[in-house]
Amino acid sequence: MPNQALLPSSPSRRKHFLDKKNKQIVLATSNAGKLAEIRAILGNETYNVISQSKFELQDAEETGLTFVENALIKARHACEHTGLSAIADDSGLEVDALSGAPGIYSARYAGVNASDQDNSKRLLSELKDIPENQRSARFWCVITYLRHAHDPSPIICQGSWEGHIAMSASGNHGFGYDPIFLPTGFDGTAAELTPGQKNQVSHRAQALVILRDLFGTPTNHIDTSFDKCN
Repeated sequence: MPNQALLPSSPSRRKHFLDKKNKQIVLATSNAGKLAEIRAILGNETYNVISQSKFELQDAEETGLTFVENALIKARHACEHTGLSAIADDSGLEVDALSGAPGIYSARYAGVNASDQDNSKRLLSELKDIPENQRSARFWCVITYLRHAHDPSPIICQGSWEGHIAMSASGNHGFGYDPIFLPTGFDGTAAELTPGQKNQVSHRAQALVILRDLFGTPTNHIDTSFDKCN
């Protein structure tokens, strides 16, 4: 499925986006890496994206069965408790040899309180007998934007990043499964890319650039000035 956005095209919706410039938009995550990437790609000088942790808001319970469902749950939760418009991201890694796992459970693949290293270790263990040419995988990212908690027509943007799973971890940048994901077209893992390189090609970058287009922000420049993701 190609990268895409689902949105209403009414003039009032467009005006709402333009009116959000220099105003606060809450990001429905406490993940510092996601916050850094989203700020860099949207352009934090134009949109004041703030983490829900600033409101001492806990993460929503992800009860959906798809990335879209979980992103909407998180965005609505943030709107309800802050009174602000919200952006939510739900993303994960899909491995073909594991029938799409870890998928929506990527962040908790090795358990509810598992670290990134724990999750990667479990994935590598499950793929230990799978040869390199059968380790195809991709990252998916769904970004949702809600004007308010009862918004009946949310914006939904989707991006994907193709690659395969490495035999072992490598690299110090990024977060999540980046040290074991070998993106197509690159010699090393996602964790061996600079943040600037990653923000030009990743699944999250693709979805956010679509959203940024809808916000009326030029797409010919992505801020790559931050030097780490977590």
